[in-house]
Amino acid sequence: MLDLIIRGGQVVTPWGVGDWEIAVQGEKIVAVAAPGTFTEDVGRVVDASGKIVVPGGIEPHAHIAAPFVVQGQNLSTAPPEQVSRAALYGGTTTLLDFAIQSPGTDINQAIAERTGVWRGNSYADYSHHLMLSGEIQPNILGQVREAVEDGFATVKIFTTNIRPPTTAGSGRMVRMGHLHDLMEQIQRNGAMLLVHSEDDDMVMHMYHKLAEEERTEWWNMNLVHNNESEDVSFRRVLNVAEWTGSPVYFVHVSARQGIQAIGESRAKGMPVYGETLHNYCCFNADNYREENGMKYHTYPSLKSEEDRLALWDGIVRGGLNTMATDEYCTSWEIKIAGKTVSDVTGGHNGVETRMGITYSEGVSKRGMSLPRFVDVTSANAAKIMGLYPRKGVIAPGSDADIVLIDPNIKKRLAGDDFHITDYSIWEGFDIEGWPTTTILRGKVVVENGQFSGTLGSGQFLRRKVDADVTNRPVC
Repeated sequence: MLDLIIRGGQVVTPWGVGDWEIAVQGEKIVAVAAPGTFTEDVGRVVDASGKIVVPGGIEPHAHIAAPFVVQGQNLSTAPPEQVSRAALYGGTTTLLDFAIQSPGTDINQAIAERTGVWRGNSYADYSHHLMLSGEIQPNILGQVREAVEDGFATVKIFTTNIRPPTTAGSGRMVRMGHLHDLMEQIQRNGAMLLVHSEDDDMVMHMYHKLAEEERTEWWNMNLVHNNESEDVSFRRVLNVAEWTGSPVYFVHVSARQGIQAIGESRAKGMPVYGETLHNYCCFNADNYREENGMKYHTYPSLKSEEDRLALWDGIVRGGLNTMATDEYCTSWEIKIAGKTVSDVTGGHNGVETRMGITYSEGVSKRGMSLPRFVDVTSANAAKIMGLYPRKGVIAPGSDADIVLIDPNIKKRLAGDDFHITDYSIWEGFDIEGWPTTTILRGKVVVENGQFSGTLGSGQFLRRKVDADVTNRPVC
């Protein structure tokens, strides 16, 4: 007896789009077949008539229960129970956040901290990137291999400290020599390197220059975290990657120059990948000028309208690989507290809207194909981060993470459409198509606006990146 059948919808699979039925037994998909194939008793039938049926979304870049300091307060972004619930409402079934190795701690301690935060506290499945910062000591480099072998297959670094030197906390920037040594470890152990890539000299110079010119209002943020900085930094990182053979995944690409640098390296056969954010695709630096326009800010920064359109082109037609959020959920009071380029709070609560906005803006309004939609919201992240084919695909043997999108929903998003924190930059945004049903490992957890997930049912996922992904640009 089958536990679940989904029938009547347009199902997006690796071999195309069709009106197939999906059979689920336990937590797995056991068959994808022609209509009418399954005639035996079944526990439940989900009618997907008129819906688009896609794999559960994968959020590759989220800062959950992440500590930060603002106006002397030690705070944290929203915890797993809140973010994972909102994610499932929005069709995202897997979240990846960060185990942060700070000065004075090692990788094992970072993993233990994240394990303690997440265990028993997530509705959705989850995993952790490692995050290394500052001067990477030999003992930390030596722990990378062990961590990768234990299923932590991805490591993130920064090439900038992001905020001005006066900002509280230890520096994040990894310098080129340490980056080279880390890249050798990444290449040797079949891992994936994630890079927040900006030129620190240029960023810090602009903070200083704007302060001298008394132009420190938040709407000048794009002058600090600018196109030239992205271009110069991406190319430096790619040069080191070419020397070492390391794969690179650039997080939150924000400028057309970043897309171009990625494309040139991929044309050489280098395993280089690029992520952007759906807020970068939908807003530009002019939005900073609005009242409380700092609400749009995510580091590095919004750029020009030309950049915004280039990002959409990269998502719809190729050039970029994944749509992410850089999830960093705070309250409205905290989000608008900073008024200058030095104290604005980055990030936003985007995990719930990522799938719907990408469908509405990409598929409905720009003609993106359904297979491409699946690639940028799920399949590519699964491949690059080492989850494929368990996640990111509707196929026999894969987890039954399945989302139904209603393409006929046309509305303006309102406050009660969201299920986390007290604001959203997407309130008032017009959409065409939205997720309505989410299934996590065979269990219907969201349906018709009702949530039935179980806290603690989310599973931790150990990952291993396929060698093809780390040796050449496969997606």
